[in-house]
Amino acid sequence: MQVTNKILPSEEQINGFINESEVGPISMVNLLRYKDKALYQDGRDTNLTGEEAYGLYAKEVINFVEKYGGEFIFAGKVNRLMLGEVEDLWDAVAIAKYPNRKAMLEMTMDPDYQKIHVHRDAGLEGQLNIETI
Repeated sequence: MQVTNKILPSEEQINGFINESEVGPISMVNLLRYKDKALYQDGRDTNLTGEEAYGLYAKEVINFVEKYGGEFIFAGKVNRLMLGEVEDLWDAVAIAKYPNRKAMLEMTMDPDYQKIHVHRDAGLEGQLNIETI
């Protein structure tokens, strides 16, 4: 099994999400890998770790999840692997529930959400985002 962490979905993944936007409720399981040091695309100087930068995003994203009818279910640091094998573990897991795909999509298009997204991009090395129904 090949596992590749990414920051953004592929065009195929986006199209699959949009094509059936009323599917739901959905829960998104996020397996997160942080950068050692945050790296902002605008070049700002920072002493933040990737985890700290992502934490700025996480603190605010909860409000957006709720604004679009969702709820924040769980977040925690990965401690160890209990079963199975992978080359590298993720740093954290977060789960959010949305009424449907459309609600999540609308959230991501919100201009105020876009403003906090810079912290996510600065802090994440990559992630897996797994949709469950």
